[in-house]
Amino acid sequence: MKFRPGKQDQVMTDVLHFYEKPGCINNTKQKKILRQCGIGLEEHSLLTTRWDKEELRRFFAGRPVAEWFNPSAPAVKEKKIRPAECSADEALDAMLKDPLLIRRPLIRQGDWYCAGFDWDQLKQALNITADDADTVSVPAGIEACARTGH
Repeated sequence: MKFRPGKQDQVMTDVLHFYEKPGCINNTKQKKILRQCGIGLEEHSLLTTRWDKEELRRFFAGRPVAEWFNPSAPAVKEKKIRPAECSADEALDAMLKDPLLIRRPLIRQGDWYCAGFDWDQLKQALNITADDADTVSVPAGIEACARTGH
């Protein structure tokens, strides 16, 4: 078991795994927000992690396939990949070949998985208290790529 830094009364049973694109401005901001709320995290490169289809699929459960994709990925912007036309298996196969296609960040804690930085969902899933949430500034558009707005 781990304790949240500075929160000795709050036990964290599982490490929060944060899969990012190294150098991504918004991923850096997102990690800072989580840390300011007392969440300890283990960082991983989304690009070099050895994914398999089933593990990757868990991050997208309940979402339409088109939302699995990073809309800023070159192959999406250049229309080489059309997310709305992909089946789940086609999407996963494409992402395994080109991890830039994966919506980020991917976040996992124990058996909880998510794709993207939905602040309201994260506060609930990670038990971030109102007091902790009030200590951070969450900029509008934190989900979107800072360079392209997608």
